[in-house]
This record gives sequence, C-alpha cells and structure tokens, in this order.
Amino acid sequence: MMTTQQHILACIDGSAVTESVCDYATWYASRLNLPVALLHVSEVPASTRRDLSGSIGIDSRQLLLDELTQLDEQRARVVNSYSNALIQDAKSHIKSYSDVEVNTYRRHGKLLPAIEHFNPKNRAIVMGRRREDHTNDRINIGSQIETVVRASSIPILISSAEFETPSSYMIAFDGSKTAIKATEMVANSELLKGLQGHIVMIGNHDDATTNSLARVTMQLKKSGFTVEAHHLPESDVVTGLLQFQTEKAIDIIVVGAYGHSKWRQLFIGSTTTKIIAKTSSPIILLR
Repeated sequence: MMTTQQHILACIDGSAVTESVCDYATWYASRLNLPVALLHVSEVPASTRRDLSGSIGIDSRQLLLDELTQLDEQRARVVNSYSNALIQDAKSHIKSYSDVEVNTYRRHGKLLPAIEHFNPKNRAIVMGRRREDHTNDRINIGSQIETVVRASSIPILISSAEFETPSSYMIAFDGSKTAIKATEMVANSELLKGLQGHIVMIGNHDDATTNSLARVTMQLKKSGFTVEAHHLPESDVVTGLLQFQTEKAIDIIVVGAYGHSKWRQLFIGSTTTKIIAKTSSPIILLR
C-alpha cells in the first residue's frame, strides 16, 4: 500500500535535459526536506502481427507470427532494460553530490496517468523542455507538458538548461485572483525563502491593482521573504517580463497558470510558447 509521504516527482526521458531535471528536482527536494521520486514512463511499440492477417498462406503466416511474437518480446525486454538503466544512472547522478533520498519508479503507458498514480504523494513535478522543440516563437511546448500542466493542481517546474543554484526569482503579477493565489502559494512554502524575490507587474496602473501589488508584497515580507515590488510601464507582457529578468539576472520565473484578464493568454495560446521559447531559465507554474 502506498504511503502518503510526499516527494518531488522528476519525470525523466533520457533526453539531453534529463540531468537538468534531476538537478532541479534535487534542489527542490532539498529545500523542502523531501525525497526525489524518479519516474520514467515507456511505451512499448505496438505489435505488428495484425498487419499480416490474410496476406499469406496458413503455414508461412503462422511461422512469421511466431517470429513476430518473439520480436515483440525482445522489443519489450530492450525497452525495460533501457528504462532500468536510465533510472539507475539518474539515481547515481543525484547520489554523487547529494544525500537526498531517491526513489525510482518505472511504468508503461502514458505520462499523465503515471503521474496521477502518485498524486497522493506528489508535492511538485519537475519536467524537462527540449531545446530542439522551441526554435521560434510559435513552438509546440510539447503535448505532454501542456497535458500535465492543464491537469495538475500542484507546482510544476519546467527546466531546459544546465542547472545553476537559484539565488533569485521573479513572480509575474497582474492583480488577478490567479496571481494572488500564486503569491500566497509562494508565501506558504519554504522553497524560495532566503532568495532575492521580485514581484513584477506590467501596466495596470489603476488603484485596485496597485494596492493589490502592495498587499501581496507586504504578505511575503511578513512571511519572512526578501522581496521587492516593481510596477513597470505598459508594454508587451512577455517582452517586459524577460527584459526585466535579463536586467536583474533573475534565475527563476514564477507564474500563476491559467490566469484571467489579459494575462489569461499567458498559458492559453501563443503567449505561453513565446515566454517558454525566449528563456532558458526554469519556470515554476502555480495553479
């Protein structure tokens, strides 16, 4: 029976970002004093036996079907061996520099059901974003990432570049309920405490949103966070955020996913792909 001890779930696939995923998951787990759970989900290719039905004589068909059965079994063994080797290599990588507890899991099928299997234990999910998948503004951020983000109610960290120990973060803020909730989630977690924080709002220079920015900033400070508020002039949201990030050398971007108002487009449609395409920094999505 599965225990309810929480962990940081690191979804690895053997791509070039696997090491980055392991490292950010280890950092995340260390900050919260939790184990890392390495998850590799593999899909065994479907059998091709059905393709020969009725195409050749009875005796020869049976012989070939027997051979295809053997190929299916061999293919499954190779996939299982690869999955096991990948998991063990990832665990060895983490243990080479950290004493964080590491658990390993291998499953077959689709990623989302595998993640949901561990929902009682998942405190956060770390996933990788492949560089070759985002070469322009209209990238496909990956159907698996989008599917997991839309289905999850816990923080998701997406990484694509080599790990660097974070020392600063930026919360994208627009005064909406989603942004306020995201800020509250930051305030109620130890993850970013001790890092230099920035809350950035672009445009929306009305009294209500200005006062909202001041309130959440004060909330974070009362919770022990070192944070500064920045109310920037009206501009393209993505351009403004990433320009500020570059100027301040900020390590992590924190965003409330599926927001409303004009920022609702941040995780619906092209704006999502733009912000992910234009930064190699890790992004934490909060819902």
